[in-house]
Amino acid sequence: MQSIVLKVEGMSCGHCVNSIEGALKKIGAVGKVDLAGKSVSVEYDQTKLTPEVIKATIEDQGYDVV
Repeated sequence: MQSIVLKVEGMSCGHCVNSIEGALKKIGAVGKVDLAGKSVSVEYDQTKLTPEVIKATIEDQGYDVV
């Protein structure tokens, strides 16, 4: 398993957490949102996913990966 931490703008509430963590789960990744730190820690199988796919998944939920 590979881990990355992404800075994400626009998260502010529990809905944001559920939206991002749920979307990552659907693609086979495990995400943990830190609202205070404006970041998302993601564990994923690097043979199945790339950081670009993970970033696109978060951005598809309406958030900005910076």
